[in-house]
Amino acid sequence: MLTVHPQYIKDADGNKSLVILPAIEFDKLMEELEDLEDVRLYDEAKGNDTGERIPMNEVFKSIESNRR
Repeated sequence: MLTVHPQYIKDADGNKSLVILPAIEFDKLMEELEDLEDVRLYDEAKGNDTGERIPMNEVFKSIESNRR
């Protein structure tokens, strides 16, 4: 589990309005979010998988024909 040490800045009414994190904690938090996004995209792709596959040689032919 990721441990963070936030510092809060409050507005004139005393409500929390901003958060300050040490840079290393922010970077780790962003990495965790990117990993979660990758998992979400993988799960979405698996859910949309029809089982249809395109042979690699056809993919390469298509790429080459689109370059011209």
